[in-house]
Amino acid sequence: QVQLVESGGGLVQAGGSRRLSCQASGVTFSIGAMNWYRKAPGKRRELVAGITRAGSTTYTDSVKGRFTISRDNAKNMVWLQMNSLKPEDTGVYYCNAVRRIIGNDINYWGQGTQVTVSS
Repeated sequence: QVQLVESGGGLVQAGGSRRLSCQASGVTFSIGAMNWYRKAPGKRRELVAGITRAGSTTYTDSVKGRFTISRDNAKNMVWLQMNSLKPEDTGVYYCNAVRRIIGNDINYWGQGTQVTVSS
């Protein structure tokens, strides 16, 4: 099992910055990709950014150039640096970790952290 705990959410003004953290514990050696998703009010949960164990990253178009995902495998942590925040970035941000076991992906989720961007 893998446990994920997010932190760093809160209220921020538009144009501001926020850094989210996610600490993984448990069977962490087999974690592959780690991702940040967000759930905005009235919208479906979407993948915001992802990073492989080797450090390759991917971002949804709306955050490219503003958000940066990073990880430290030794510390079992992943971060999401969010700059130039916009009101549409408001939502609950969830940390996700993927373990691949015998060809099957097992997803683990944190409890989520609320980010509210005021205009």
